[in-house]
Amino acid sequence: MGTTAIFTIGELARRTGLPVKTIRFYSDEGLLPPTDRTDAGYRLYDATAMARLELVRTLRELGLGLADVEAALSRSATVGELANRHVEALDEQIRRLRLRRAVLRAVAKRDSELEEVNLMNRLASMSDEERKRLVDEFWDEMVSGLEIDPQFYARMRAGKPELPDDPSPEQLEAWIEFAELVQDPSFRTLIRELSETQAQQIADGEFHPPADAWQQNWPGWVSRAEAAVTAGEPPTSEAGQTLAADIATATARPGQDAKSPEFRTEMADRFAASGDARAERYWQLLATINGWPPVPTTQPAVQFMIAALRG
Repeated sequence: MGTTAIFTIGELARRTGLPVKTIRFYSDEGLLPPTDRTDAGYRLYDATAMARLELVRTLRELGLGLADVEAALSRSATVGELANRHVEALDEQIRRLRLRRAVLRAVAKRDSELEEVNLMNRLASMSDEERKRLVDEFWDEMVSGLEIDPQFYARMRAGKPELPDDPSPEQLEAWIEFAELVQDPSFRTLIRELSETQAQQIADGEFHPPADAWQQNWPGWVSRAEAAVTAGEPPTSEAGQTLAADIATATARPGQDAKSPEFRTEMADRFAASGDARAERYWQLLATINGWPPVPTTQPAVQFMIAALRG
């Protein structure tokens, strides 16, 4: 019958690659009780203790605290239970690290001041409910006290930022930019003025319902303008002026002269307001946050139509 192998702390350190100091610490904490002691009081360990030490090292490398390691070794909690608990903690840590990375990337891009850094950090740390509430409060203010088209604004409010559980850096950065946008005073003024314009049109009996010529023709107008831009046509070209005439004809209300420069200027002003790049950016950012299909820019086409109407 063979003799059981017995190791000193030094021998255990050489065989496992762990520092003597670390092994002594685990032993002092009760995670690695010695198998025996020499007459001089030095600790000795057997092969079972070595296996136990390897398990301790593995659990520690996985990030478990000493209390969880002790619970696993004493079997008061299974390794599987501890692993699940630790996975949850790691998931939360990873989420926070990603939020921090998104903030730092945004800071690096903008060379932000300290106050803006604090703001971005608060925005990134918001919960789903806080994000949705921010959007609801934005639209509440945009329509407060106004008689507006409820169907139109129901669609506007329906788009809520919903970050996935494991958002990409691009989604987090898009959320930070989106939150800053809806809190930007100049953007809020823009959207409020558009709402007031709609309310005034409804009061004057001039507001067309959502299925009117404007919405029906918009995709076609954009397509024609984009084709003209791609072809290098100026707004004063035949293609540009034909498009301007079609826009004016389709949007003129009874009693308005679609050919008059004043009316076309009015339409150009409406295009400039409703086609503001920031309003488009609102939906582009929301698409990125929610993982929707990208929203391509229509700015070159919008600017072409504005210039054609003014031309």
